[in-house]
Amino acid sequence: MFDIIVWAGTTLSLAGLAGLVWCILRVHKARRSGLSDEELRATVQAVLPWNLGALFLSVLGLMAVIVGISLG
Repeated sequence: MFDIIVWAGTTLSLAGLAGLVWCILRVHKARRSGLSDEELRATVQAVLPWNLGALFLSVLGLMAVIVGISLG
């Protein structure tokens, strides 16, 4: 039972990590493309909710892993 919680948490953490990498790559690409300051700011503001969501997903996954290991 607790093995399922650990593996589900691992999956959530990896999905969150993939989202964070995607956010980093998207902002890096925008910085390299030579956008104006306003366009770059708009890009970062568009990525920010995705970044926070990915971070939250990763934290939930890590919490599930800790709970699964502690109770298992």
